[in-house]
Amino acid sequence: MNIEAIKSIYFFEMARTRRTLLQSVVSPVISTSLYFIVFGAAIGERIQEIDGVSYGAFITPGLMMLTLLTQCIGNGSFGIYFPKFTGTIYEVLSSPISMLEIVLGYVGAAATKGLMIGTIILITASLFVDLSIAHPFAMIFFFVLTAVTFSLFGFIIGIWAKDFEQLNLIPMLVVPPLVFLGGSFYSVDMLPPFWRAVSHFNPVLYLISGFRWSFFEISDVNPLASAVIILAFLAICMAVLTWIFRTGYRLRN
Repeated sequence: MNIEAIKSIYFFEMARTRRTLLQSVVSPVISTSLYFIVFGAAIGERIQEIDGVSYGAFITPGLMMLTLLTQCIGNGSFGIYFPKFTGTIYEVLSSPISMLEIVLGYVGAAATKGLMIGTIILITASLFVDLSIAHPFAMIFFFVLTAVTFSLFGFIIGIWAKDFEQLNLIPMLVVPPLVFLGGSFYSVDMLPPFWRAVSHFNPVLYLISGFRWSFFEISDVNPLASAVIILAFLAICMAVLTWIFRTGYRLRN
């Protein structure tokens, strides 16, 4: 294992966060504050509690997941796409670095950035509502596993994308609607039977539900099912990446 190579890629990607501190850190904090102000004022007055949890606290796991998914996918995809765009990816591919070391460097940095922003969102949320974490180890498990899985997914998107339009297609047009329709701001039990059944085909529902269970011991689906869904998606992403590096798909063209 070439530890120095992993560290070089990792710290290079982390340095990009320091250069764009305003965009990387301040922007998510402002967005989260606006969510609490708008939803807390507009909806919180009408929905005081959901399953015995105050509405402001109830939406906190959903807001964290929204930020975590978008940040991890965005950082993971841009981290590998930009070397492709500039042509420096060939220096990485021709160096004595294995597939695993490349992935650990880029995905590790993207997941770290996502976890940092998610933690900042949690701290920001605690300024607006009273939060308690019923199962801290389960919370960390869902938090870290989701960050790694979707950073890996973003890495695949970065390899697949041919231009900046494709790079932003899934993070901007697919992920936010899935998160909003996945029970971020409501319980799917509040929906009519038909739409409740449709919601169970949304994979993001399982992420948010499992994460929310670790906070308040309430969930729309079985927490074990949530963990299985994330692990299954992680396995799929790993299989796809293995195929990409074996075939050189969109890396050696």
